[in-house]
Amino acid sequence: MNRSLTVASLAFALSLTAGHAEKIVIKGSDTLGAKLVPQLAEAYKAANPGTEFSIAAEGSTTGIAAIIDGNADIGMSSRRAKPTETGAAGAKSVSLFPTIVAYDGLAVVVNEKSPIKGLTKQQVEKIFTGDVTDWSAAGGNPGKISIYTRNTSSGSFSDWKELAMNKRDYAAGSQKLAGNEQIVAEVAKNPNGIGYVGLAYIKAPGIKVVAVEGQTPNAASVRGKTYPYARPTFYFTNGEPVGKAKAFVDFTLSAKGQAIVDQVGFVSVGK
Repeated sequence: MNRSLTVASLAFALSLTAGHAEKIVIKGSDTLGAKLVPQLAEAYKAANPGTEFSIAAEGSTTGIAAIIDGNADIGMSSRRAKPTETGAAGAKSVSLFPTIVAYDGLAVVVNEKSPIKGLTKQQVEKIFTGDVTDWSAAGGNPGKISIYTRNTSSGSFSDWKELAMNKRDYAAGSQKLAGNEQIVAEVAKNPNGIGYVGLAYIKAPGIKVVAVEGQTPNAASVRGKTYPYARPTFYFTNGEPVGKAKAFVDFTLSAKGQAIVDQVGFVSVGK
């Protein structure tokens, strides 16, 4: 009888433990969510057994929207919140609070067989807006330029317009893709391709990074902002992070978390 009670008590205790497993819901940026945040989550789980994660990397817009709608603990974003988003948050009594968790540099990438090694900022703008449509006008071999960009829900899509295109529209023939990995895959297959990707994706096979104004994106040029397309990346929370969201934000910003940031290919925020 006592043994039966002990087994029953143990089963009940285990059921309580399972029922109270902490789950952290994170949504948003593909740039952060495809590689970096999953690796941070694995390291966090190793240090905090029983923690579960739900990570959906579908674009910065979806991450900010998830915080506004109360559907996530953390919203990943590779851009700042737009005034329309801040207004929508205010209407729901939500305060969009950004925490910079890593720095990134949007790299211009071309096919590894391309003769292009460097471009000016003006050439980059003209290519992505469609003013220049043939590589022969930018120092390359004759051939129609194929432009690959992120889709409209992406923070990189918005940031590239700000940083590289003087807020102009993309070329009509540009092809919008869901993630960084899709862009590198298409550029690797197309000798006339060009696109932009975050630092964590520049070592993919079949592509090479093009210098812009003589600068390539690396830790020094991104942190020092000498690379023209350097940018911060963010976790958004509803107000200053608290509870489980704070625990993961703090882990990301810890020495261990920032070491993972550097290992994945981003640039740590430093002190």
